[in-house]
Amino acid sequence: MHTKIVIVGAGYAGILTAKKLEKKFRKNESVSITVIDKNPFHALLTELHEVAANRVDEDSIRVSLKKVFAGRKVDVRLDTITSFDFDNKRVIGKAQEYEYDYLVLSAGSKPTFFGVPGAEEHSFKLWSYDDAIQIRHHLIDLFRKACRIADRDERRAMLSIFIVGAGFTGVEMAGELAEYLPIICDKFEIDREDVNVSIVDILDRTIPNLPAELSVKVEKRLRKMGVNIILGANVTEIGEDFIETRDAKSGEVTRRVASTVIWGAGIESADITGEAAKVLESANRGRIKIDSNLRSVDNPDVFVIGDNMLYTPEGQERPVPQVVENCEHSAKTAANNIEVLITGKGKLEDYDPKFHGFMVCIGGRYGVARVGFPDRMINLPSFFAMLVKHLVNMLYFAQVLGWNKLWSYSKHEFFTIRHRRSYVGGHFSNRTPSFLLVPLRVWLGATWVFESLKKIGEGWMTEPKLEAFFGGAQAWFESITGSAGAAVGAAADAVTQATANGGGEAAETVGTTIFNWNFFGLVRAMFVSGNELAASSIGDFAFKLDIPLMNSFLNTFVLASSGTQVAMQGFIVIAELVLGLLLIAGLFTTPAAAASLVLQLMFVCTTGLYLGTFWMIFAGVAVLIAGGRSFGLDYYVLPAMQKRWKKIPVVERLYLYND
Repeated sequence: MHTKIVIVGAGYAGILTAKKLEKKFRKNESVSITVIDKNPFHALLTELHEVAANRVDEDSIRVSLKKVFAGRKVDVRLDTITSFDFDNKRVIGKAQEYEYDYLVLSAGSKPTFFGVPGAEEHSFKLWSYDDAIQIRHHLIDLFRKACRIADRDERRAMLSIFIVGAGFTGVEMAGELAEYLPIICDKFEIDREDVNVSIVDILDRTIPNLPAELSVKVEKRLRKMGVNIILGANVTEIGEDFIETRDAKSGEVTRRVASTVIWGAGIESADITGEAAKVLESANRGRIKIDSNLRSVDNPDVFVIGDNMLYTPEGQERPVPQVVENCEHSAKTAANNIEVLITGKGKLEDYDPKFHGFMVCIGGRYGVARVGFPDRMINLPSFFAMLVKHLVNMLYFAQVLGWNKLWSYSKHEFFTIRHRRSYVGGHFSNRTPSFLLVPLRVWLGATWVFESLKKIGEGWMTEPKLEAFFGGAQAWFESITGSAGAAVGAAADAVTQATANGGGEAAETVGTTIFNWNFFGLVRAMFVSGNELAASSIGDFAFKLDIPLMNSFLNTFVLASSGTQVAMQGFIVIAELVLGLLLIAGLFTTPAAAASLVLQLMFVCTTGLYLGTFWMIFAGVAVLIAGGRSFGLDYYVLPAMQKRWKKIPVVERLYLYND
């Protein structure tokens, strides 16, 4: 018997449920999973404000469903669902109808306007990918027009912006916009004082989900950024150029000039969930009532998760909140219970979510958070609140699109961020043109080629050298650390031979120990000078990590025979030559630079390195990312390889690529 699972909606809850179910039934050909959404992508609704205020590109909040389910037994359908036939187990869309045995309803939400006249017609929504892009384009166009207006009062009227709602959506949008204003004002040469940004709500404080002390911090930050906060004021009407409010205490009605109104005051179930609510028992703006197993109280074959569910866990006073963490928890429970019903194994799981707190960002540089466990919550200062926010996002992205999305997110939030709009400022943002690294890359490669040719001339391909090479270096370090500051008979200076300074006879030397630290017998770090400290140049200083475990491996396997030594020497010589040629040509620069760093680490742990050659480590780091895309073969080779690489089934399925 074939079992059909249909998931309506590819939001946070739907996409996670589909992935978990696919993993459970990957090898079961009698079970099919279909995901239906009106968009071919999954939109990250919690990040919409970043796009709306032009902090990140729009593709940062869009996740391709095709890529998410590549190589997986999930049928993704692009369709708009219009109704349900629960009696005959059918989902009816504009394109076709879909039969199901188990239906997962996760269609998400939409803004609710509470019957405020003009709100839907004259305000911008912030609840979808399209909404964020529309606001961003509107703001740019608004300032473009305003900069041409000579009359200051008229210009100020045009730049009067109101955000309705002091919850998460409204506050984050206000903070993001306030952070963006100095940038866009500078671009269009508009005085920041001519722009009015206000946030208005009937609430008596911002973010009521957070403790009062954090609300105070939020409001203090917003005011510092130039945002007017109007609380205890109920919005009664919105027009083309005004917003009207009524004071909750005095009842006084105030009409203010408002050219732009952004609505973020509340949500209700999506239209299609509203259709289901006409048949299934519901309440609270179209949320479907469910039992403890996440099934509709009217229809046990219909699972309702995420924003669409109305459920109050045992011992709680309020229904589960409409937040991403609820989507994640409910997806796990729904997937488990569907598996139990299909296989008949195990038992149904009651939904008992443990929420770990809330956080809110006021722009890209400041945030507050209340996190922990239900019985132990703590407030986090701004830096750690923002850190947790990014870590939580990355944890979610790892589940959805693996390495590909993790790298993409890091790039958008840190490595390409502009105007310091990140909680770490712009310190990680790449600004140096990559072609400036070409001379460094070529010189690093030439040094490795020189090293390999020199070793060939010294007989590394035919005679065993490593035992004396390693032993001489160790003896030199030990002689200095054993009698710091005294003249000693030095062993052959293998450190010099290993790091391009040429070989030489043993000589009298004066050594100075800078530090000689032993970390629990696992690692010993030695930093010495081969001369008196006052007379030392940078070429006299050397650093070595002595690792007993590595020494044991070398003595047991590498230095055990002359043949093994010559083989290892040959590997080192060939590796240096190949790495050098690749770096000079700018071909496979990233793996070549990474291998260069590995070789340098190997030398640090065997012979040690003079500080004069540490530049090779720093050069390897500098050219590690995209160092060959300018005046190198990677410019031509990598794009062609990436196209083919992404099409390999196992690569698609494990997301082992980046866009």
